[in-house]
Amino acid sequence: MTNLEQFRQETRDWLDENCPASMRQPVKSDKDQCWGGRNWQFTNDDQRVWLERMAERGWTVPQWPTEYGGGGLSQAEAKILKQEMARIHARRPLDSFGIDMLGPALLKFASEEQKQRFIPPIIRGEIRWCQGYSEPNAGSDLASLQARADDKGDHYLINGSKVWTSYADKSDWIFCLVRTDFEAPKHQGISFLLFDMASPGITTHPIKLISGFSPFCETFFENVEVPKENLIGDINKGWNIAKYLLTHEREMIGGFGLLRAGVTTLGQQAVAAIGTRDERLADDGLRSDITAFEIDEMAFAATVERVVDEAKAGQGTGAASSLIKLYGTELNKTRYELLMSLGGSDALFWGNDEDTTVSKDWLRSKGNSIEGGTSEIQLNIIAKRILGLPS
Repeated sequence: MTNLEQFRQETRDWLDENCPASMRQPVKSDKDQCWGGRNWQFTNDDQRVWLERMAERGWTVPQWPTEYGGGGLSQAEAKILKQEMARIHARRPLDSFGIDMLGPALLKFASEEQKQRFIPPIIRGEIRWCQGYSEPNAGSDLASLQARADDKGDHYLINGSKVWTSYADKSDWIFCLVRTDFEAPKHQGISFLLFDMASPGITTHPIKLISGFSPFCETFFENVEVPKENLIGDINKGWNIAKYLLTHEREMIGGFGLLRAGVTTLGQQAVAAIGTRDERLADDGLRSDITAFEIDEMAFAATVERVVDEAKAGQGTGAASSLIKLYGTELNKTRYELLMSLGGSDALFWGNDEDTTVSKDWLRSKGNSIEGGTSEIQLNIIAKRILGLPS
């Protein structure tokens, strides 16, 4: 037995023994996703146990370094872990902007002291993070941001506002872009700060979306004091960190196009809703559309795996993250268009404010191609940096 075969067997045995049965069920609502943080209320004891067991092994972040609490797995081992979790339909133990966005940036740009301070709590799910990037007049043109950080000796004084701050009202800390030099060109003079959302002078206001939910917020800073040791990287060099972090954000959002563990495929849902004729989906038109979608879905999954493998091999993700973000979000919109078609008039059911329904998810999917950089922005990046087309 090779080392990888042995690792697979040991991983399979451990998951079979340690993943609670309820954590092998499809995620049906936001509460089923564990976001962690000091204010998180576990849906049940199984959710808490699953997070604790996976975090203890470092498997909330399988390939992060062991010196900070990560799993320290090789690329091949991490792929096996992913496959074995998919085999039993195990849920992700922790959903976290700290894992998907901030952590990789800290590993690359933070000081050793900052890594020791911030990365272990991310891995254990002890801090829920939000992202302070977009502003009312700085969306796609992010570098025009105006939130300012004035140097006050031992701390910075933050004033300004952010918008579309996902889960700001539920988060513990924020990673935030602020302007520290107003005389420099707009891509310069930006710095990257971390600070506690419980700091005096911070207020948040949820923004109700067309779907009825309010994951986004307006966030206001009024004379917020931030210790200087919370500056990541060099002063006025935050744009480099911001760009690196955005590649990970685009990968995360593009991941909406992938099928979640334990979720039935569109084909399976169609058979349950419409039935079969001659062992094929009874609706010829939908059968053709769903077949085309599932082929695209498989091709996208293969592309994502290739890009991830190349990144882990040291090539980096770079502009390929824009390709993933663009196609993944468009694929997710198509998925919900087909689910609406499957449901017919029943799919129009709205439910109560707390209900998650197909109609609400369909409306929410429209925002995928806007958040994290619009599809038009991603197309520009792909044209210039992947296809090499002239500006």
